[in-house]
Amino acid sequence: MTRSTGKPTSAPSPLQTDAGEVQLAIAAGDYRLVAVPARGGSILSFTWRGEPVMREAEGPDILDVGCFVMVPFANRIKDGRFTWRGRPRTIPPNFAGRDPQNPIHGYGWQAEWQVVETAAERLRFSHVHAGGGWPWPYAAGLEYALGAEGLTARLTLTNTGEEAMPAGLGFHPYFPRSETTRYRGLHRGEWQTGGDPLPVALDRRATASDWWDGHPVGTRVVDTVYAGREGPLDILWPERAMALSIAPSPALALTAVYAPAGSGWFCAEPMNHLTDAVNGRDPDAPMPALEPGETAAVEMRLSVRPL
Repeated sequence: MTRSTGKPTSAPSPLQTDAGEVQLAIAAGDYRLVAVPARGGSILSFTWRGEPVMREAEGPDILDVGCFVMVPFANRIKDGRFTWRGRPRTIPPNFAGRDPQNPIHGYGWQAEWQVVETAAERLRFSHVHAGGGWPWPYAAGLEYALGAEGLTARLTLTNTGEEAMPAGLGFHPYFPRSETTRYRGLHRGEWQTGGDPLPVALDRRATASDWWDGHPVGTRVVDTVYAGREGPLDILWPERAMALSIAPSPALALTAVYAPAGSGWFCAEPMNHLTDAVNGRDPDAPMPALEPGETAAVEMRLSVRPL
C-alpha cells in the first residue's frame, strides 16, 4: 500500500478478512464507509448512524458489493461490436459467466485498484489499463470523501493513448429496499427494451417526471435507462425514518434503474451515456469521447436526512 506525501493526520487501518482481502474504513460524523481495492475499488458498506445506506456486502463476488464504478463504458455493448471513428471494433465479453454475448460495465469494476492515498475521511485509488481487449489505454482515478454532509464519490478517466477513445463513466450502487421503499428520480424519458436490457425506443414526456408516481419502487419491475434527469435522485425508507438524496454531476444525465422482482435491493445508477451508445442508439446523445491526454471527471454526492 502507498500513501500520499500529504501526511494525513489519521490514516485508516486496513481491515484483513478471513480470505485475506484488504479493506479500508473511513468515517466522518454520522457516516462510515468501507471499501476494497482488490474488487474494483468498490464500496462494501456505507452507513449513516449505523443504518445501511447501500446494500451491505455479504459475499466475495463483485456482484455482492454495495457499489462499483463503471469505466470506460457503462452497461452493455451489443455483441461487443461497433464502429468508432470509422474503424470497426470487436470487444470480447468480459463477464461471460453472466453475459456470454455482451461486454458489460467496463473494465474498472473487475480490476484491482491501487491505493494512492488514505486519510481519516478520504480514500483515493487508481487503475491503469494498458490496452488489450479494450484497445485504448487509459488511467482512471477514484476518490471517496466523507464529511458532515455525507459522501462524495469522484471518478476520473484520462486517455493515455494516441487516438480518441469512447469515454463512459458511471456509478453502480445497490440500495436496500422493503415493500415501502420509494425511489424518486425526475427524468424526461424512459427507454423501452426488447427481450434484453438493450434500449429500443424512448418514451418521452413533456416534463421531467417521477415514473413511479410516488409508489414504492417494488411496484414496477424494470431494467432500463432514464434520460434527461433533472435534479437529484431521492430514496425514502419510511420504516427506518430516513431518506437519501443523490446529486450526480450534470454530465451524469442518465440513470439506469434495475429493480428485479422479489429482491431486497434495487439499483439506481447515474451514467454519462446510454446503454450501447457506441452503436448510435440515440442519435441525439452520442457516445462521449476523449481526445489523447484529455480527462473527464464525474461525481455523485450522497446525503442522508431523517424523515
